[in-house]
Amino acid sequence: MAAGYRVAVVGATGAAGQATLKILEERKFPVAELRCFASERSIGKPVVFKGESLQIRRIEPAEFQGVDIAFGAAGAAQSRELAPMIVRAGAVLIDKSSAFRMDPGVPLVVPEINAHAAKKHAGILACPNCTTIVTVMPLKPLHDAARLRRVIATSYQAVSGAGVNGIEELRQQTLAWARGEALVARHFPYPIAFNLIPAIDRVGDNGYTGEEMKVVNEARKILEAPDLRLAATTVRVPVFTSHSVAVNAETESKVTVEQARELFARFPGLRLWDEPAENRYPMPILVEGQDDCFVGRIREDLSHPRALNFWVVGDQLRKGAATNAVQIAELLIR
Repeated sequence: MAAGYRVAVVGATGAAGQATLKILEERKFPVAELRCFASERSIGKPVVFKGESLQIRRIEPAEFQGVDIAFGAAGAAQSRELAPMIVRAGAVLIDKSSAFRMDPGVPLVVPEINAHAAKKHAGILACPNCTTIVTVMPLKPLHDAARLRRVIATSYQAVSGAGVNGIEELRQQTLAWARGEALVARHFPYPIAFNLIPAIDRVGDNGYTGEEMKVVNEARKILEAPDLRLAATTVRVPVFTSHSVAVNAETESKVTVEQARELFARFPGLRLWDEPAENRYPMPILVEGQDDCFVGRIREDLSHPRALNFWVVGDQLRKGAATNAVQIAELLIR
C-alpha cells in the first residue's frame, strides 16, 4: 500500500463497513496500513482492499496502537464501548452510529455544510443518520439564503438502511412472490416486498419513531438552528438502495423556484435534476452508486407564500454513511 495513514475499520464485514473500504479505495485516501475489525465470529475472515486480501482482526487495545484514523461502522452499543479504547490508543474515531451524535462535545459533521465543526473534536467525530444527511443537503443553501422557519420531511427509506439483513429480506420475499409462495417477515415486522412500513422503528411517547427524532435533532445541530421547527415521517419502502425525501421548507423571506434551482445547482454535493416535463427527476435507481444527492420536483407550496416543495434522493450507503465519513477524514488530514 502507498505511504500515508494507518487506518482502521470497525465493522468491516457489514454493509456500511464494506462501503467504507470501497470509498477509501475510490477516493484514493492515502492509506499506508489498513486494519479491519468485526465481531468475534468474523475473526480470520478475509476482506479485500485494493486487490489485497486482509484478515479480520480481534478487537483489543494493542491492535489500535499506531492507528491514525478509525472508522466506526458498527452499532451504537459497540461504539460506546470501544471509543474510549480507540481514543486512548491515539487514534481519531469517525463514528457512523448514533452513539455520539447528540453529545455536545462531539462534532456532527457533513463536510459540505459544517466543515468548521470538525476542528473542535476531542478524538471523536460523528456522522449523522443517513436520512438526516440526505435531508439537510438541500436545506443548507436555503437556510443560508433565506433562513429556514419550518420544515416537514417525509422519507422513503431503502432496505439497505437496515443492513445486509434488510437487503436479503427484500430479495427473498420478492423471489417467494414470484414463486407464488407466502411472504415471510423475519427482519422487518411485516413483509416489505410490495409494501410500505410507516414506522421504521419503535414509536415513542410523542408518537414519533426514533428515526424521525434523529432527523429532527440532528438537522438542528448540523444547521446550528436549535429552534428550527421540523417534523419528520420515515417510511420503509421496497427499494434496495438510496433514500428519498419529500421536503416542504418554509423560509423567512420568499425563495422562488428559479432561485432555489440556482442555489441547489451551485451547492457542492448537490446535483439539480429537475425537468419533470421530460420525466427527468431523481429516483433511487438512478442515484444508486452516486456520491452527490440529487434534487428535483421543485415547486412553490400552494398553501403558503414562502414555502417550497422538493424531492431529494441520496445513496444512503455512500453519502449517507461511508462517503461522508471518508470526507471527514479528508478534512482531518488537510
